[in-house]
Amino acid sequence: MTKRPSGRACDEGRAISIETGFARHAEGSALIRVGGTEVLCTASLENRVPPFLRNKGQGWITAEYGMLPRATHQRGNREASKGKQSGRTQEIQRLIARSLRACVNLKKLGERTITLDCDVLNADGGTRCASITGAWVALSMALKKASLSSVMTAQIAAVSCGLTSAGAVLDLDYVEDSAAQADTNFVLTAEGGIVEIQGTAETSPFQETEFFELLRLAKLGTAPLFKAQTSALETL
Repeated sequence: MTKRPSGRACDEGRAISIETGFARHAEGSALIRVGGTEVLCTASLENRVPPFLRNKGQGWITAEYGMLPRATHQRGNREASKGKQSGRTQEIQRLIARSLRACVNLKKLGERTITLDCDVLNADGGTRCASITGAWVALSMALKKASLSSVMTAQIAAVSCGLTSAGAVLDLDYVEDSAAQADTNFVLTAEGGIVEIQGTAETSPFQETEFFELLRLAKLGTAPLFKAQTSALETL
């Protein structure tokens, strides 16, 4: 096995920080930094629901995700200029929304909609995981501001793990992610529950034992994320 490009141990995540209140006008906001990845997450609350939920006595949580043109090494075109979102963008924002809906009692939320906007300022791998982790903080802030904290049912965070030339590793950066033999994303609760798992074998199928090693790493890697979330909210 080789060493990781970053020099980190296989079970070592990147440095994380979460700054709350970065977007002054949003009901909730968090700027999350995970290594070289930075995502601004905002939560906006509206006293209405989509047409398919009207008069049903429950709320809704949705998400939008995007990357600034120079979030990556080369400039990417704004999707608005193309007139449509890419399949990747749609898939990621659906993942974010599903994950956040899983930690809220939508009936208790009432006929309200909370939109989580996750904008990637700098991308170095793990942008969807950072978005989910930061969006949970922004959502918590918005619910607290509306005196609706009781509708939150779980604390969630997300982290990537993968199989590389260094073995099973935690929290892949871009260099590792682009060359991984298998790439997985875990959305977990602070109580040890599983919200969602995404896993793809890039070269050849991986084994059950390898999967459980990746899950072990994910549980290890989300622990400091939960701590960072809690610490960020304690400053409010």
